[in-house]
Amino acid sequence: QVQLVEYGGGLVQTGGSLRLSCAASGRSISSYGMGWFRQAPGKDREVVATIGSKSITTYYADPVKGRFTISRENARNTVYLQMNSLKPEDAATYFCAASRRLYSSVPSEYDYWGRGTQVTVSS
Repeated sequence: QVQLVEYGGGLVQTGGSLRLSCAASGRSISSYGMGWFRQAPGKDREVVATIGSKSITTYYADPVKGRFTISRENARNTVYLQMNSLKPEDAATYFCAASRRLYSSVPSEYDYWGRGTQVTVSS
């Protein structure tokens, strides 16, 4: 079992930055694909960014390309999401997830999920 806890959410102004962290416990995530997803009220959960187990492969959803960066430190069992130039439409609950696959950008292929951290962007 992998337990995931997200940190770093909060309130930020439009154009501001936040760095989300996802701390994993229970077992090493070094062989897991990891991803960040988000869900806004009344909307479906959507992929934000994903990263392969060796950090070689990454995927970014079109709305966040060029503004968000996903990274991971396997030695710390932690995954990060650096979010820059935030927009009101980025406001959502952000979830970290782990996939037994080495890499995946498909939400249904993720096996473990955190409880989420709230990101609010004021205009």
